[in-house]
Amino acid sequence: MKKIAVILSGSGVFDGTEIHEAVLSLLAIEQEGASWQCFAPNIDQYHVINHLTGEATTETRNVLVEAARIARGNIKDVANLNARDFDALLIPGGFGAAKNLSDFAFKGADCELNPDVKKACQAFALEEKPAGYLCISPALIPAIYGSGAKGTIGNDAEIAKTFNEMGGEHINCPVNDFVLDQKRRLLTTPAYMLASNLSEAASGINKLVKELVRLA
Repeated sequence: MKKIAVILSGSGVFDGTEIHEAVLSLLAIEQEGASWQCFAPNIDQYHVINHLTGEATTETRNVLVEAARIARGNIKDVANLNARDFDALLIPGGFGAAKNLSDFAFKGADCELNPDVKKACQAFALEEKPAGYLCISPALIPAIYGSGAKGTIGNDAEIAKTFNEMGGEHINCPVNDFVLDQKRRLLTTPAYMLASNLSEAASGINKLVKELVRLA
């Protein structure tokens, strides 16, 4: 059975992992006959958002602890992720990818990745193992794969421009499809960058995961 490592960034679209994307991804992995293991960095979230009001609170929450909610406790510190133990990598979106896994939300093209996350992602790249990035998480790609890496976040002109400034090659993509950088075995799909409901998000995620598992 092929094994997929999944990196989460908290729990909740505005300050962590997009929960729908994460669950759809885990379901798709299982439906393709593969298994998954979730990971997350053991750090404090950048901030905590009240998802009812959209306002920041004074709470402090831990990314690993919050992500454990999605994984039903079946999660490990990303510092202990060894690419050699897995066949592929997948990273769902949500603002946590741009706030907790990196500071892309604040620094754009000058962003830096969490060191443990960067090390893990680059290990999959060096091992030439396939990796899938959903929604906003492809913003991490140029910092991992270097110049020329192809990816999509849908068709947001501003983020596409930043992706290209970082050295990537952005390709516009509809919600029900994915972009494959064959040279790097790298897959991306817009998910909730474009999706207006679960079914639309699933349409691209399911295709990406199917190809991810096939390549693994």
